[in-house]
Amino acid sequence: MREYKIAVIPGDGIGNEVMDEGIKVLNLFAELKGDIKFTYEYFPWGCEYYLKTGKMMDDNGLDILKGFDSILLGAVGYPTVPDHISLHGLLIKIRQGFNQCVNLRPIKLLPGAPCPLKDKAPEDIDFVVIRENVEGEYSGVGGIRFADKPEEIAIQTSVFTRKNTEKVMKYAYDLAEKRNKKKKLTSTTKSNALNYSMVFWDKVFGEIGKQYPEVETESIHVDAISMFFIQKPQNYDVVVASNLFGDIITDLGAALQGGLGFAASGNLNIEKEFPSMFEPVHGSAPDIAGKGLANPIAMIWTAKMMLDDLLEDPKAEEIINAITDVLVEGKSLTPDLGGKATTQQVGDAICHKLKARLV
Repeated sequence: MREYKIAVIPGDGIGNEVMDEGIKVLNLFAELKGDIKFTYEYFPWGCEYYLKTGKMMDDNGLDILKGFDSILLGAVGYPTVPDHISLHGLLIKIRQGFNQCVNLRPIKLLPGAPCPLKDKAPEDIDFVVIRENVEGEYSGVGGIRFADKPEEIAIQTSVFTRKNTEKVMKYAYDLAEKRNKKKKLTSTTKSNALNYSMVFWDKVFGEIGKQYPEVETESIHVDAISMFFIQKPQNYDVVVASNLFGDIITDLGAALQGGLGFAASGNLNIEKEFPSMFEPVHGSAPDIAGKGLANPIAMIWTAKMMLDDLLEDPKAEEIINAITDVLVEGKSLTPDLGGKATTQQVGDAICHKLKARLV
Protein backbone atom coordinates (compact mmCIF):
# COMPACT_ATOMS: atom_id res chain seq x y z
CA MET A 1 0.00 0.00 0.00
CA ARG A 2 1.47 3.33 -1.08
CA GLU A 3 0.42 6.27 1.06
CA TYR A 4 0.53 9.87 -0.17
CA LYS A 5 0.35 12.88 2.14
CA ILE A 6 -1.62 15.71 0.59
CA ALA A 7 -1.67 19.29 1.88
CA VAL A 8 -5.13 20.76 1.30
CA ILE A 9 -5.66 24.52 1.09
CA PRO A 10 -9.37 25.02 0.30
CA GLY A 11 -8.91 28.79 0.29
CA ASP A 12 -11.80 31.16 -0.18
CA GLY A 13 -15.33 31.28 -1.57
CA ILE A 14 -16.26 28.19 -3.54
CA GLY A 15 -12.87 26.66 -2.81
CA ASN A 16 -14.21 24.58 0.06
CA GLU A 17 -17.18 23.31 -1.95
CA VAL A 18 -15.26 22.19 -5.01
CA MET A 19 -12.42 20.78 -2.90
CA ASP A 20 -14.85 18.38 -1.21
CA GLU A 21 -15.79 16.94 -4.58
CA GLY A 22 -12.20 16.63 -5.77
CA ILE A 23 -11.23 14.72 -2.64
CA LYS A 24 -14.35 12.58 -2.93
CA VAL A 25 -13.18 11.44 -6.37
CA LEU A 26 -9.60 10.89 -5.16
CA ASN A 27 -10.79 8.71 -2.30
CA LEU A 28 -13.00 6.65 -4.58
CA PHE A 29 -10.15 6.18 -7.06
CA ALA A 30 -7.86 5.01 -4.23
CA GLU A 31 -10.53 2.66 -2.87
CA LEU A 32 -11.14 1.10 -6.29
CA LYS A 33 -7.43 0.67 -7.00
CA GLY A 34 -6.82 -0.86 -3.60
CA ASP A 35 -3.06 -0.30 -3.48
CA ILE A 36 -2.87 3.44 -2.69
CA LYS A 37 -4.09 5.67 0.10
CA PHE A 38 -4.34 9.42 0.51
CA THR A 39 -4.07 11.21 3.83
CA TYR A 40 -4.94 14.89 4.04
CA GLU A 41 -4.01 17.80 6.26
CA TYR A 42 -6.03 20.98 5.89
CA PHE A 43 -4.67 24.52 6.17
CA PRO A 44 -6.92 27.60 6.59
CA TRP A 45 -4.73 29.92 4.52
CA GLY A 46 -6.23 32.43 2.12
CA CYS A 47 -7.97 35.79 2.16
CA GLU A 48 -10.17 35.08 5.17
CA TYR A 49 -7.04 34.06 7.04
CA TYR A 50 -5.42 37.31 5.91
CA LEU A 51 -8.30 39.39 7.24
CA LYS A 52 -7.85 37.72 10.64
CA THR A 53 -4.05 37.62 10.84
CA GLY A 54 -2.63 40.05 8.26
CA LYS A 55 -0.96 37.12 6.48
CA MET A 56 -2.08 34.96 3.56
CA MET A 57 -0.23 31.97 5.06
CA ASP A 58 1.91 31.23 8.10
CA ASP A 59 5.45 32.60 8.06
CA ASN A 60 6.80 29.04 8.11
CA GLY A 61 4.23 27.83 5.60
CA LEU A 62 6.79 26.65 3.05
CA ASP A 63 8.65 24.66 5.69
CA ILE A 64 5.37 23.01 6.67
CA LEU A 65 4.43 22.17 3.07
CA LYS A 66 7.83 20.65 2.28
CA GLY A 67 6.83 17.49 4.10
CA PHE A 68 3.93 16.67 1.76
CA ASP A 69 3.86 14.69 -1.47
CA SER A 70 1.58 17.20 -3.18
CA ILE A 71 -0.57 20.27 -2.58
CA LEU A 72 -4.21 20.80 -3.54
CA LEU A 73 -5.50 24.37 -3.66
CA GLY A 74 -9.17 25.28 -4.04
CA ALA A 75 -9.47 28.99 -4.83
CA VAL A 76 -8.11 32.30 -3.55
CA GLY A 77 -9.68 35.74 -3.57
CA TYR A 78 -11.99 38.02 -1.63
CA PRO A 79 -13.46 41.42 -2.60
CA THR A 80 -11.87 43.33 0.30
CA VAL A 81 -8.38 41.89 -0.20
CA PRO A 82 -6.39 43.42 -3.09
CA ASP A 83 -5.50 40.85 -5.74
CA HIS A 84 -1.77 41.62 -5.62
CA ILE A 85 -1.74 40.77 -1.91
CA SER A 86 -3.61 37.48 -2.31
CA LEU A 87 -1.51 36.46 -5.30
CA HIS A 88 1.94 37.29 -3.96
CA GLY A 89 1.14 36.25 -0.39
CA LEU A 90 0.16 32.68 -1.22
CA LEU A 91 0.19 31.46 -4.83
CA ILE A 92 3.36 33.12 -6.07
CA LYS A 93 5.06 32.53 -2.71
CA ILE A 94 4.49 28.78 -3.08
CA ARG A 95 5.26 28.69 -6.82
CA GLN A 96 8.55 30.54 -6.46
CA GLY A 97 9.49 29.04 -3.09
CA PHE A 98 9.14 25.51 -4.42
CA ASN A 99 10.52 26.33 -7.88
CA GLN A 100 7.30 25.23 -9.57
CA CYS A 101 8.66 26.50 -12.86
CA VAL A 102 6.05 24.89 -15.12
CA ASN A 103 2.37 25.69 -15.09
CA LEU A 104 0.63 22.94 -17.02
CA ARG A 105 -2.78 23.80 -18.52
CA PRO A 106 -4.73 21.27 -20.60
CA ILE A 107 -7.07 22.89 -23.14
CA LYS A 108 -9.35 20.04 -24.12
CA LEU A 109 -12.98 20.19 -25.20
CA LEU A 110 -14.83 17.21 -23.78
CA PRO A 111 -17.85 15.70 -25.55
CA GLY A 112 -20.95 17.29 -24.10
CA ALA A 113 -19.19 20.47 -22.96
CA PRO A 114 -20.33 23.78 -24.46
CA CYS A 115 -18.01 25.47 -26.94
CA PRO A 116 -18.48 29.06 -28.16
CA LEU A 117 -17.09 28.17 -31.59
CA LYS A 118 -20.00 26.96 -33.68
CA ASP A 119 -18.03 24.77 -36.09
CA LYS A 120 -15.54 23.16 -33.72
CA ALA A 121 -15.78 19.69 -32.17
CA PRO A 122 -13.79 17.92 -29.43
CA GLU A 123 -11.28 16.62 -31.96
CA ASP A 124 -10.47 20.24 -32.90
CA ILE A 125 -9.61 21.46 -29.40
CA ASP A 126 -7.04 19.31 -27.65
CA PHE A 127 -3.75 20.98 -26.77
CA VAL A 128 -1.60 21.85 -23.76
CA VAL A 129 -0.08 25.16 -22.71
CA ILE A 130 3.23 25.19 -20.82
CA ARG A 131 3.44 28.49 -18.96
CA GLU A 132 6.71 29.58 -17.39
CA ASN A 133 5.67 29.99 -13.79
CA VAL A 134 8.31 31.61 -11.54
CA GLU A 135 10.03 34.34 -13.55
CA GLY A 136 9.20 36.64 -16.44
CA GLU A 137 6.70 39.40 -15.89
CA TYR A 138 5.65 38.11 -12.44
CA SER A 139 9.12 38.13 -10.90
CA GLY A 140 8.16 40.95 -8.55
CA VAL A 141 11.18 43.10 -9.39
CA GLY A 142 10.55 46.85 -9.45
CA GLY A 143 9.08 49.53 -7.28
CA ILE A 144 7.32 52.86 -6.90
CA ARG A 145 9.29 56.09 -6.64
CA PHE A 146 7.91 59.46 -5.59
CA ALA A 147 4.62 57.91 -4.51
CA ASP A 148 1.53 60.11 -4.79
CA LYS A 149 3.51 62.98 -6.32
CA PRO A 150 3.19 64.40 -9.84
CA GLU A 151 6.51 62.76 -10.77
CA GLU A 152 5.45 59.32 -9.48
CA ILE A 153 7.16 56.46 -11.32
CA ALA A 154 6.15 52.75 -11.44
CA ILE A 155 8.83 50.28 -12.55
CA GLN A 156 8.09 46.61 -13.23
CA THR A 157 10.99 44.53 -14.50
CA SER A 158 10.70 41.16 -16.22
CA VAL A 159 13.39 38.62 -15.39
CA PHE A 160 14.36 35.75 -17.69
CA THR A 161 17.29 33.54 -16.67
CA ARG A 162 18.94 31.17 -19.10
CA LYS A 163 18.85 28.29 -16.60
CA ASN A 164 15.12 28.48 -16.01
CA THR A 165 14.15 29.34 -19.57
CA GLU A 166 16.10 26.37 -20.92
CA LYS A 167 14.48 24.10 -18.34
CA VAL A 168 10.96 25.17 -19.30
CA MET A 169 11.74 24.89 -23.02
CA LYS A 170 13.14 21.37 -22.59
CA TYR A 171 10.02 20.32 -20.68
CA ALA A 172 7.87 21.67 -23.50
CA TYR A 173 9.93 19.96 -26.21
CA ASP A 174 9.88 16.67 -24.29
CA LEU A 175 6.10 16.85 -24.00
CA ALA A 176 5.69 17.69 -27.68
CA GLU A 177 7.91 14.76 -28.61
CA LYS A 178 5.94 12.17 -26.66
CA ARG A 179 2.38 13.55 -26.41
CA ASN A 180 1.05 12.25 -29.74
CA LYS A 181 1.95 11.79 -33.38
CA LYS A 182 1.68 15.50 -34.20
CA LYS A 183 4.99 16.39 -32.45
CA LYS A 184 4.48 20.13 -32.73
CA LEU A 185 5.57 22.92 -30.38
CA THR A 186 4.48 26.54 -30.70
CA SER A 187 6.30 29.34 -28.89
CA THR A 188 4.34 32.44 -27.88
CA THR A 189 6.45 35.56 -28.27
CA LYS A 190 6.37 39.32 -28.84
CA SER A 191 9.96 39.90 -29.91
CA ASN A 192 9.05 42.67 -32.34
CA ALA A 193 8.20 44.93 -29.38
CA LEU A 194 10.01 43.37 -26.40
CA ASN A 195 13.47 43.60 -27.89
CA TYR A 196 15.38 42.07 -24.96
CA SER A 197 13.25 39.56 -23.05
CA MET A 198 11.41 38.04 -26.00
CA VAL A 199 14.41 38.14 -28.33
CA PHE A 200 16.21 36.13 -25.64
CA TRP A 201 13.17 33.82 -25.36
CA ASP A 202 13.20 33.22 -29.13
CA LYS A 203 16.94 32.52 -29.10
CA VAL A 204 16.69 29.90 -26.37
CA PHE A 205 13.66 28.32 -28.07
CA GLY A 206 15.70 27.91 -31.25
CA GLU A 207 18.79 26.61 -29.47
CA ILE A 208 16.91 23.92 -27.55
CA GLY A 209 14.99 22.99 -30.70
CA LYS A 210 18.21 21.76 -32.32
CA GLN A 211 18.16 18.89 -29.82
CA TYR A 212 14.69 17.81 -31.03
CA PRO A 213 14.86 17.43 -34.82
CA GLU A 214 11.58 15.48 -34.98
CA VAL A 215 9.53 18.25 -33.34
CA GLU A 216 7.93 20.77 -35.69
CA THR A 217 8.28 24.30 -34.32
CA GLU A 218 6.79 27.72 -34.88
CA SER A 219 6.92 31.10 -33.10
CA ILE A 220 3.80 33.27 -33.07
CA HIS A 221 3.26 36.68 -31.51
CA VAL A 222 0.89 36.64 -28.55
CA ASP A 223 -1.66 38.90 -30.24
CA ALA A 224 -1.72 36.67 -33.32
CA ILE A 225 -2.00 33.41 -31.38
CA SER A 226 -4.98 34.87 -29.48
CA MET A 227 -6.70 35.24 -32.84
CA PHE A 228 -5.58 31.84 -34.12
CA PHE A 229 -6.88 30.07 -30.98
CA ILE A 230 -10.32 31.20 -32.15
CA GLN A 231 -9.86 30.66 -35.88
CA LYS A 232 -7.91 27.39 -35.96
CA PRO A 233 -7.44 25.77 -32.52
CA GLN A 234 -6.91 22.42 -34.25
CA ASN A 235 -3.46 23.64 -35.33
CA TYR A 236 -2.04 23.43 -31.82
CA ASP A 237 -0.59 20.59 -29.79
CA VAL A 238 1.87 21.98 -27.23
CA VAL A 239 2.26 25.72 -26.68
CA VAL A 240 4.99 27.30 -24.53
CA ALA A 241 4.65 30.84 -23.21
CA SER A 242 6.09 33.26 -20.69
CA ASN A 243 4.38 33.87 -17.37
CA LEU A 244 2.19 36.80 -18.45
CA PHE A 245 1.43 35.59 -21.96
CA GLY A 246 0.66 32.10 -20.69
CA ASP A 247 -1.68 33.50 -18.06
CA ILE A 248 -3.65 35.39 -20.71
CA ILE A 249 -3.89 32.78 -23.46
CA THR A 250 -4.86 29.96 -21.10
CA ASP A 251 -7.97 31.84 -20.00
CA LEU A 252 -8.83 32.20 -23.67
CA GLY A 253 -8.22 28.47 -23.98
CA ALA A 254 -10.54 27.84 -21.04
CA ALA A 255 -13.33 29.60 -22.93
CA LEU A 256 -12.76 27.23 -25.86
CA GLN A 257 -13.19 24.17 -23.64
CA GLY A 258 -16.42 25.32 -22.04
CA GLY A 259 -15.44 27.99 -19.52
CA LEU A 260 -13.48 28.33 -16.31
CA GLY A 261 -15.54 25.52 -14.79
CA PHE A 262 -13.32 23.17 -16.84
CA ALA A 263 -9.97 24.91 -16.30
CA ALA A 264 -7.56 22.71 -14.37
CA SER A 265 -3.86 23.38 -13.80
CA GLY A 266 -0.72 22.05 -12.21
CA ASN A 267 2.22 24.02 -10.83
CA LEU A 268 5.07 21.56 -11.28
CA ASN A 269 8.40 21.22 -9.57
CA ILE A 270 9.77 19.06 -12.34
CA GLU A 271 12.88 17.98 -10.40
CA LYS A 272 10.68 16.51 -7.63
CA GLU A 273 12.72 18.39 -5.00
CA PHE A 274 9.58 19.98 -3.59
CA PRO A 275 5.88 19.18 -3.80
CA SER A 276 3.95 20.37 -6.83
CA MET A 277 0.68 22.26 -6.39
CA PHE A 278 -2.56 21.66 -8.27
CA GLU A 279 -5.38 24.18 -8.55
CA PRO A 280 -8.43 24.98 -10.66
CA VAL A 281 -8.15 28.49 -12.03
CA HIS A 282 -11.75 29.65 -11.78
CA GLY A 283 -11.26 31.85 -8.74
CA SER A 284 -13.26 32.02 -5.53
CA ALA A 285 -16.55 33.31 -7.05
CA PRO A 286 -17.80 34.91 -3.80
CA ASP A 287 -21.14 35.77 -5.42
CA ILE A 288 -22.14 32.09 -5.52
CA ALA A 289 -20.17 30.77 -2.54
CA GLY A 290 -22.14 28.58 -0.16
CA LYS A 291 -25.06 28.15 -2.55
CA GLY A 292 -24.11 24.80 -4.05
CA LEU A 293 -23.93 26.31 -7.54
CA ALA A 294 -20.23 25.93 -8.26
CA ASN A 295 -19.10 23.64 -11.05
CA PRO A 296 -16.66 21.10 -9.49
CA ILE A 297 -15.36 19.69 -12.79
CA ALA A 298 -12.23 21.88 -12.87
CA MET A 299 -11.33 20.76 -9.34
CA ILE A 300 -11.93 17.11 -10.17
CA TRP A 301 -9.86 17.46 -13.34
CA THR A 302 -7.16 19.12 -11.23
CA ALA A 303 -7.19 16.16 -8.82
CA LYS A 304 -6.71 13.89 -11.83
CA MET A 305 -3.66 15.94 -12.84
CA MET A 306 -2.25 15.39 -9.36
CA LEU A 307 -2.73 11.65 -9.82
CA ASP A 308 -0.84 11.82 -13.11
CA ASP A 309 2.06 13.53 -11.35
CA LEU A 310 2.17 11.14 -8.40
CA LEU A 311 1.29 7.80 -9.98
CA GLU A 312 1.60 7.97 -13.76
CA ASP A 313 -1.27 5.46 -13.80
CA PRO A 314 -3.22 5.27 -17.08
CA LYS A 315 -6.35 4.33 -15.09
CA ALA A 316 -6.54 7.95 -13.92
CA GLU A 317 -7.79 8.82 -17.40
CA GLU A 318 -11.05 7.14 -16.42
CA ILE A 319 -11.77 10.22 -14.30
CA ILE A 320 -11.89 12.33 -17.47
CA ASN A 321 -14.01 9.64 -19.11
CA ALA A 322 -16.39 9.71 -16.13
CA ILE A 323 -16.69 13.50 -16.42
CA THR A 324 -17.45 13.05 -20.12
CA ASP A 325 -20.13 10.45 -19.32
CA VAL A 326 -21.87 12.94 -17.03
CA LEU A 327 -21.65 15.74 -19.60
CA VAL A 328 -23.02 13.61 -22.43
CA GLU A 329 -25.82 12.23 -20.27
CA GLY A 330 -26.76 15.80 -19.32
CA LYS A 331 -28.76 14.92 -16.20
CA SER A 332 -26.37 16.21 -13.52
CA LEU A 333 -25.09 19.62 -14.58
CA THR A 334 -24.61 22.81 -12.60
CA PRO A 335 -26.42 26.03 -13.66
CA ASP A 336 -23.43 27.36 -15.63
CA LEU A 337 -23.93 24.36 -17.95
CA GLY A 338 -27.70 24.79 -18.15
CA GLY A 339 -28.58 22.28 -15.44
CA LYS A 340 -30.08 22.36 -11.97
CA ALA A 341 -27.75 20.01 -10.10
CA THR A 342 -25.78 21.10 -7.06
CA THR A 343 -22.00 20.96 -6.71
CA GLN A 344 -22.32 17.83 -4.59
CA GLN A 345 -24.73 16.14 -6.97
CA VAL A 346 -22.31 16.61 -9.88
CA GLY A 347 -19.51 15.14 -7.79
CA ASP A 348 -21.71 12.18 -6.87
CA ALA A 349 -22.64 11.62 -10.52
CA ILE A 350 -18.98 11.60 -11.59
CA CYS A 351 -18.18 9.13 -8.81
CA HIS A 352 -21.02 6.88 -9.97
CA LYS A 353 -19.67 6.88 -13.53
CA LEU A 354 -16.10 6.36 -12.34
CA LYS A 355 -17.10 3.35 -10.26
CA ALA A 356 -18.92 1.83 -13.22
CA ARG A 357 -15.74 2.19 -15.29
CA LEU A 358 -13.24 0.86 -12.78
CA VAL A 359 -15.15 -1.97 -11.09
